Amino acid sequence: MNQAAFEAQLRQDGFEVEVKQSPGGIRNDPHTHDFEVRALVLEGEITLTCGGAATTYRPGDVFTMAAGMPHSEEIPAHYRSVIGRRHPAGR
Repeated sequence: MNQAAFEAQLRQDGFEVEVKQSPGGIRNDPHTHDFEVRALVLEGEITLTCGGAATTYRPGDVFTMAAGMPHSEEIPAHYRSVIGRRHPAGR
């Protein structure tokens, strides 16, 4: 899926959209978010660990995460993605 189509689908599904980038060298300890995530990796890679299982996402991959899901993140080098955030109703 290309970036424009992905962003359009996010908006249609009620997500807030932004392009996020990082220089890398990041390792975030386990944490949660109060919003649902849907993201498309554009450059680099990110490894998400949820429930003890680590999965690495690279350009063209899409990942999702439910609100409240405990996870950790590792971004070894430059990383860029389109990220959608959708807060539960009433927030």
